[in-house]
Amino acid sequence: MAPVPPGVRLLVSFDRDQWYRALTFILTFLLYTSFHLSRKPISIVKSELHKNCSAVSEAAIIASSSSQQPSLLSLHTDVDCGWKPFDKSNYKQLLGAMDYSFLCAYAIGMYLSGIIGERLPIRLYLTVGMLASGVFTCLFGLGYIYNIHNLSFYIFVQVANGLVQTAGWPSVVTCIGNWFGKGRRGLIMGLWNSHTSVGNILGSLIAGYWVSSNWGMSFIVPGLIIIIMGVVCFLFLIEHPNDLKNIYTQNSSLGKTVPSKSWNGVNGHTEVYLQYKDNKNQVCYYYKDSIQNRKSYDTELLLPRESERIPMQPVVVVKSESEPSAISFMGALRIPGVVEFSLCLLFAKLVSYTFLFWLPLYITKAAHLDAKKAGDLSTLFDVGGIVGGVLAGVISDKLGKRATTCAVMLLVAAPTLYGFSMISEFGLGPMIGMLLVCGGLVNGPYALITTAVSADLGTHKSLKGNARALSTVTAIIDGTGSVGAALGPLLAGLLSAGGWDQVFYMLMTADFLALLLLLRLVTKELASSKSHPISTVELKEH
Repeated sequence: MAPVPPGVRLLVSFDRDQWYRALTFILTFLLYTSFHLSRKPISIVKSELHKNCSAVSEAAIIASSSSQQPSLLSLHTDVDCGWKPFDKSNYKQLLGAMDYSFLCAYAIGMYLSGIIGERLPIRLYLTVGMLASGVFTCLFGLGYIYNIHNLSFYIFVQVANGLVQTAGWPSVVTCIGNWFGKGRRGLIMGLWNSHTSVGNILGSLIAGYWVSSNWGMSFIVPGLIIIIMGVVCFLFLIEHPNDLKNIYTQNSSLGKTVPSKSWNGVNGHTEVYLQYKDNKNQVCYYYKDSIQNRKSYDTELLLPRESERIPMQPVVVVKSESEPSAISFMGALRIPGVVEFSLCLLFAKLVSYTFLFWLPLYITKAAHLDAKKAGDLSTLFDVGGIVGGVLAGVISDKLGKRATTCAVMLLVAAPTLYGFSMISEFGLGPMIGMLLVCGGLVNGPYALITTAVSADLGTHKSLKGNARALSTVTAIIDGTGSVGAALGPLLAGLLSAGGWDQVFYMLMTADFLALLLLLRLVTKELASSKSHPISTVELKEH
């Protein structure tokens, strides 16, 4: 007999739970990658919506004194200067308003999304959100195909898309938090959160491929991708490990799987009763399982012939004594650390999303590159973000100090941003290096707060095991951060009219304010005699 290949040995060494955990990790990673993939095109297309018309305008003015005026003035067309209504001199304010429409709707919707997510099946809620988001993303691209130049149309699409995309983050964080414990949560979620940067990179590359020839496809292709992933979500997403017990529980004495029923309240006091009936419709087995103190029971079924054993059809009666109820909004705010981290994320996400929406345009102006090259170069910021997110997770796991890790990265990020604004004048080489460093320092705290910190606080010991609070806590933290995400691009659009230096001063100020908001938690962590995650630190109010 031939030996089993080593690769197969590796595959069979994992048990069923590990395979399902890996499936959930990969699937939620891909699902949220598609969300960010669909958000990125707008930043790539901006430089195409408004091209540099100044050179053409100057040529037209010079030609006005010559006989060539008609022919040169004909060059100053919508094709040369961009896409109406973004071809006007106030194009930065118009583009900023479009970003603000999406992000403001996203911030408002996020507070509602977590509450809704706790009360609806996550798989269905997430599926509907992804399908709707795909439709609105495609609709933006159809504006190019059908030659739509109405600003209200693009604003409406952005608002609608911002609302439906709020279904994504609370849902995927809740799923990943249900499947992975606190032991190495920082590392696991640091790796998992790289979906943000991967989505931005893919979105930049896809949008950049069509941006100069047909920018409508820069939206339609990502829209179709998120629709496809929505279908995949509906078919394969497993919300909680307990959901698998609704399909099979292993019966060790029979060596077969017996259908069972389980209540989705892993931390509650819920009891499930199974009554098995034989062919004469007589009850012959009664099963009681307390989910809080789960045990394995072997069934011994007495049949007419001792040599024959067959599983009998179950009649299931479910009795719930004290199912955990969904936490209220104010109840979530009272969890120690939620308010501080939420406000910190407001400023951290302001910086991150300003780069997300304005970095390609800044590179276009500062390095004098075309839209495609600027979009490709901007992906380096997200590459640095992947490294920064993983590094923040590893360090916070090792030290057991989430707030301190974020604070140190924010402290270093502020002067680094100033350096980036200065060094971009010295060519592409220095700019590439600073893009990687800035990406790591800016996205590191943002990634840590939205993943590991949110999961820690959503399962805080003050909740007494009520895991249903995770969706609401995640939505509050990310919703508050999304307020900053809405303000950042809007302020960038207004301030950039007076020069890009003002934008970078605004970003440095935001990082400093984020740092100040964490000082109380940092003090608590440093004063603690033990190093353990923030979720286990008793943060008492003064």
